[in-house]
Amino acid sequence: MNDFKKGLMQDFSLTIPTLLEHAATNHGDTEVVARLQDGNIFRYTYTDLANRSRQAANALMRLGIQQGDVVGTLAWNHHWHMECFYAIPGIGAVCHTVNPRLFEEQIVYIINHADDKVLMVDQDFVALAEGIVEQIPKVEQFIILGARGCIDEPTKLGEVLYYDDLIADESTAIDWPEFDERSASALCYTSGTTGNPKGVLYSHRSTVLHSMAIAQPDNLSLSALDCVMPAAPLYHAQSWGLPYGACMVGSKFVLPGRHLDGPHLLELIRGEGVTTGCGVPTIWTMALEHAEKNDLDLGKLQRLLIGGTALPTDIRDRLRSKGVSAVQIWGMTETSPLGTIGRVNREVAAWPDDARDAQLLKQGRLPWGVEMKIVLEDGSLAPRDGRTSGDIWVKGPWIASGYLHGDGGNLLDSEGFFPTGDVGHIDPQGYMKITDRSKDVIKSGGEWISSIDIEDVATRHPAVSMAAVVATFHQKWDERPLLFVTLKEGETLDKQAMLDHLKGKIVKWWTPDDVIIIEEMPMTATGKIRKLNLREQYWHHLKDQAAG
Repeated sequence: MNDFKKGLMQDFSLTIPTLLEHAATNHGDTEVVARLQDGNIFRYTYTDLANRSRQAANALMRLGIQQGDVVGTLAWNHHWHMECFYAIPGIGAVCHTVNPRLFEEQIVYIINHADDKVLMVDQDFVALAEGIVEQIPKVEQFIILGARGCIDEPTKLGEVLYYDDLIADESTAIDWPEFDERSASALCYTSGTTGNPKGVLYSHRSTVLHSMAIAQPDNLSLSALDCVMPAAPLYHAQSWGLPYGACMVGSKFVLPGRHLDGPHLLELIRGEGVTTGCGVPTIWTMALEHAEKNDLDLGKLQRLLIGGTALPTDIRDRLRSKGVSAVQIWGMTETSPLGTIGRVNREVAAWPDDARDAQLLKQGRLPWGVEMKIVLEDGSLAPRDGRTSGDIWVKGPWIASGYLHGDGGNLLDSEGFFPTGDVGHIDPQGYMKITDRSKDVIKSGGEWISSIDIEDVATRHPAVSMAAVVATFHQKWDERPLLFVTLKEGETLDKQAMLDHLKGKIVKWWTPDDVIIIEEMPMTATGKIRKLNLREQYWHHLKDQAAG
């Protein structure tokens, strides 16, 4: 017998409760802070988080929630939602974070598609839930996140339960159920695809490995000395994994709730000693502008992790003047979301300032755990020359292998790589830059807008022949939709008539910022609309329009 075929190491399952129990044992007095709906500050410790999460887990098991059941959450960033992130997967169920900013039809679709059995509802979203309750018959129980009296009664949701009351008499002790670390833990839907949103199903193992990765110094660089504030919603790829990564290392954690305006964010940054924040550029622009307007510093803030869209150089420079480093990251719901990050390596660190700054505006280099290749149209691999662009494919232990219920079919190639839908190149130093999107989607304030869905509604107007929606630059929201239409012969149409036609058929914030009537659509040789031409020609359309 060969004694050297297997190592003599203990087997330790990589499950989410281990993160919580580690924080409670080793960082029990570290604070978790949340801004509530009324603007007041709530604070407790990792010990309290663990106790209430255990109570919630016991309550869910008492309600009959079993391994594999799906529990939805419709909520802001606050302590109740944070507890759901541990209680639900901790008993082997699946925590499904529902994006409340989606159009109602999409919310209904994903709740039904996910087979949500229970829906945890924020006090602010009771009216939203009431408006769709008849369309989500699979939901057996609604739980309001708060105590009885936090909302007006009765509701249209039937016999609701109140979270604080539900868990109050439960034990703070629990024997977390044992299950395979590859079991499903959480479900997030991505609207970064055309058509219906698609479900990305994370596992305990992928989540723990992703947490270990983001904490590393070359990545998000989290430690027990940090105070972390995610302005990215918890329903956006689990707030970039920070609720788990911060818990793993014992960082103080600050949840800003629904109050993402400049004054409220800056108050938390300065008052709580935030060192690390994450979110889309729009969020930090508001906080920065408030600080500049009122001649305020940014407290102990050291770095802002910026994703969702490219980092504007203006924001980078203004933050730098206040002693804050802006770090570009790239990822997607399907990558948990860490894919690349704009940190220096030894070579780039030695470059002149201007060259180094330009390099760090790229989407960044690969962390351990992510493999990437650039595939050209003929199927060959692009060289790492910083010029040759192709389709970006990724692979790794926290990368999706497919979508829930097989939506989209078998997406992986023969080597197990996943298609991101982005186009870009990699340079000799290993830094990836996105040059275009193969998906016809727009990212406004960090939220995806599907151009194909707007086009579908636009072409339903009897006067319209063809419609195309592309992104145009916006000073605040980074990108906004611009609608182009051609008309049927003999028909007339003006901007307001089209906007009236769209009203009520798409979510309000998807409404195009302008409608442009053109005589002929630019077309490719294969009969597709050449959107790249429109995007390049009209990229500064709103800026030029404002200038008169």
